[in-house]
Amino acid sequence: MIICKGRAELNTMREANLIVARVLNELGSLVRPEITTGELDRRAEEMISKAGARSGFKGYHGYPANICTSVNDQIVHGIPNGRRLREGDIISIDVGVLYHGYYGDAAWTFPVGEVSAEAQKLLQATREALYKGIEKAVVGCRVSDISAAVQQHVESHGFSVVRDFVGHGVGTALHEEPQVPNYGKPGRGPKLQAGMVLAIEPMVNSRGPGVRVLEDRWTAVTADGGLSAHFEHSVAVTETGPWILSALD
Repeated sequence: MIICKGRAELNTMREANLIVARVLNELGSLVRPEITTGELDRRAEEMISKAGARSGFKGYHGYPANICTSVNDQIVHGIPNGRRLREGDIISIDVGVLYHGYYGDAAWTFPVGEVSAEAQKLLQATREALYKGIEKAVVGCRVSDISAAVQQHVESHGFSVVRDFVGHGVGTALHEEPQVPNYGKPGRGPKLQAGMVLAIEPMVNSRGPGVRVLEDRWTAVTADGGLSAHFEHSVAVTETGPWILSALD
């Protein structure tokens, strides 16, 4: 069942996602060589608690941390620990919070110092693909119109979309219907209606789309060792167009 939210619910979701946006902005400013992913997690916990929210991830199916930190070939669900970032790394940070009964969810990939030309191109193409998808989050479009827009942009730059993980609806649950794949033909799936809120999240590999999960049962990495980037916004479908709930402005 796809749940459409009313204006009051959307306003609360905007507040939840503003917390997410502020945490991501702060963590992005802290990303530098030698900082550990564990330090980023602790800072996120401080900010989330101070905002009167709680992590949407910690304890979810047993996940042990407040945020996800995925470095280089790690695609998603990387667990913060003592790993120190190095010059030239890229790190995807995924933040979710629960605030007044509603979830906020967004992710961003940051360069650590100076990164390779390939990494720069990957980050730019993935970020652009996110906004190509958001452009299709309008009343009357189909879910797969978002999917197709993401895939077409990614593949036009020679990269691969991950197929094992998808975007999703979000609201009083972290994951709601519908699923929002990052690939597919347009014109398929549920028709978008005002009040739907979608977490649109391209995950893009520099080489092939293959995925494997590490022994911690959480961290997903590229099967071929290539880099991966992840950008995500929570977006409300409205009568006047997409409302990016997790944007700072």
